[in-house]
Amino acid sequence: MELYELPKIVRKRKRIGRGDASGWGTTAGRGNKGEKSRSGGAKAQYFEGGQTPIIRRLPKRGFTNIFRVEYEVVNVGRLNEICNDGDVVDVVYLIEKGVVKRGKPVKVLGDGELNKNITVKVHALSKSAKEKIEKAGGSIEVLQ
Repeated sequence: MELYELPKIVRKRKRIGRGDASGWGTTAGRGNKGEKSRSGGAKAQYFEGGQTPIIRRLPKRGFTNIFRVEYEVVNVGRLNEICNDGDVVDVVYLIEKGVVKRGKPVKVLGDGELNKNITVKVHALSKSAKEKIEKAGGSIEVLQ
């Protein structure tokens, strides 16, 4: 016997609110009276029975800097894995290799070792990444 030969077990849908004879008439399985028996009667998960919710009792703190730049981060060690000597590593190259996603500026950080001579064209670099790229004989171009 194969899986496709097994008999199909399909339960009939419970048709609620279709008359008393069905067994699910009148209140249609909602019980009697009360908020939950009404349509649209379910309250939000954070509802605390009329008491001021905790989200409103706690103070607001801090702020969000709307000018913050979020970078896609690539480490020098990762560049060492994906690049060959003499490669020009720019944003398009990194997207093609699947290292970064489209849309965000790219920053190179200095974690790992680099022993390949590459040209890096990215939006930002850390000091340690800059030192490691130059030490390996590579060059750097910072994009705007």
